[in-house]
Amino acid sequence: MDHNTRHSNPGAVVAVRGSVVDIRFENHLPPIYSLLRAGQDNQIAIEVLSQLDTHRIRGIALTPTQGLARGMVVEDTGGPLMAPVGKGILSRMFDVFGNTIDREPAPSDIQYRTVHRDPPALGRRSTKSEIFETGIKAIDVLMPLERGGKAGLFGGAGVGKTVLLTEMIHNMIGHHQGVSIFCGIGERCREGEELYREMKEAGVLPNMVMVFGQMNEPPGSRFRVGHAALTMAEYFRDDEHRDVLLLIDNIFRFIQAGSEVSGLMGQMPSRLGYQPTMGTELARLEERIANTDTGAITSIQAVYVPADDFTDPAAVHTFSHLSASIVLSRKRASEGLYPAIDPLQSSSKIATPGTIGERHYHIAQEVRRTLAQYAELKDIIAMLGLEQLSPEDRNVVARARRLERFLTQPFFTTEQFSGLKGKLVSRKDALDGCERILQDEFKDYPEHALYMIGGVEEAKEKSRSVKPTGQTDYESRPTSKDGSKPNAKSERSSQHHRF
Repeated sequence: MDHNTRHSNPGAVVAVRGSVVDIRFENHLPPIYSLLRAGQDNQIAIEVLSQLDTHRIRGIALTPTQGLARGMVVEDTGGPLMAPVGKGILSRMFDVFGNTIDREPAPSDIQYRTVHRDPPALGRRSTKSEIFETGIKAIDVLMPLERGGKAGLFGGAGVGKTVLLTEMIHNMIGHHQGVSIFCGIGERCREGEELYREMKEAGVLPNMVMVFGQMNEPPGSRFRVGHAALTMAEYFRDDEHRDVLLLIDNIFRFIQAGSEVSGLMGQMPSRLGYQPTMGTELARLEERIANTDTGAITSIQAVYVPADDFTDPAAVHTFSHLSASIVLSRKRASEGLYPAIDPLQSSSKIATPGTIGERHYHIAQEVRRTLAQYAELKDIIAMLGLEQLSPEDRNVVARARRLERFLTQPFFTTEQFSGLKGKLVSRKDALDGCERILQDEFKDYPEHALYMIGGVEEAKEKSRSVKPTGQTDYESRPTSKDGSKPNAKSERSSQHHRF
């Protein structure tokens, strides 16, 4: 479906090498980034990437090139790749060309804009740092996100990246009256289908747009799908003056697609085989994510780190654009501590007294210090048992274990699995809870009273149904006489051994 045929400038295919197509034009050469159409029903789309001489261009196909042959006629559409914008795109699912892929009728009330837009000028950007509240305790307390900032979500498979993204979409719509845009770059079709179904069941589709460039699509298509999603996000920010939450999964696959395109175009690779233009390409995408005087695009991006090597050029370039990094830990997920965020490896650039306030800064630092001390003591506990620790260290362990449990949270998007009602916790309530635990107010409450609750007051309700023990679950085990010795052993054996 061609939305921008304006004038006739026919060309002819002179060479086809995989996704790279050389085309000869007799009249005039189309400009860089022009979209060309060829093949039966014009279904093959080609984007111009370089002009070879006065009559020939080299382009990259955004669709499979089966059936394309030398001598075939190519039509210049007279403009670049366009993305649909407008109120009609809400609750819909699109591919890189703006075609709907959710088996619903085509949307009305939309217009098309180029996917190649400039970032907002410095003069239009907002300079004040504001906190973007997610309603998720661990994030709001320890690694607060910035409104109009970019956060990276680092994690392997099955540790809860998609669940965390889904929950943020839910909270954004319920809490901020904003729009969410999900951009799948190199996604598996299974992931896209599951996300669509989950969003529909969670009731958050009406304020959401999804754009997918799937894993099996040519690299040109995967390389442009992020730009298409950003054009949609910019419409809501600039025209409707709404806040936008842009979720990208996965930024590494954008870099990978760029690397494939660069190799196909015959560019000399740079370090570790990446394209020489990687920094520029990533910046052209990332710099468009910004907050202006009219609204903000806040972005949360999943980042795959190749072979866990954080010095890999792809990870290094991505890091430089991020204002917060959230690291998910498989070990915490296996302990049932969801969301499985590693508080000691995650960080945020706005976690300074000037931005989040003195009180928040000191509480966050104290929480980190307590959890770090507990991490150091874990090996001693695993080898010698808790009773060998000094009373002071034992208090640190009790505090840290209560904090770990308080920083878990039942999610709205997992209600049907966990049977627990989802909770949205304000930053104020999350900070109050952490402060009161650090002041030992809950040392006489059992640990599980703090597990999977919202505000800290719920611990009192929860513990009323259980007789207070005056000790932690952990402390009571090695000394109790009611046959809980095996539990103590299993608790120790579940600790992280290094020998």
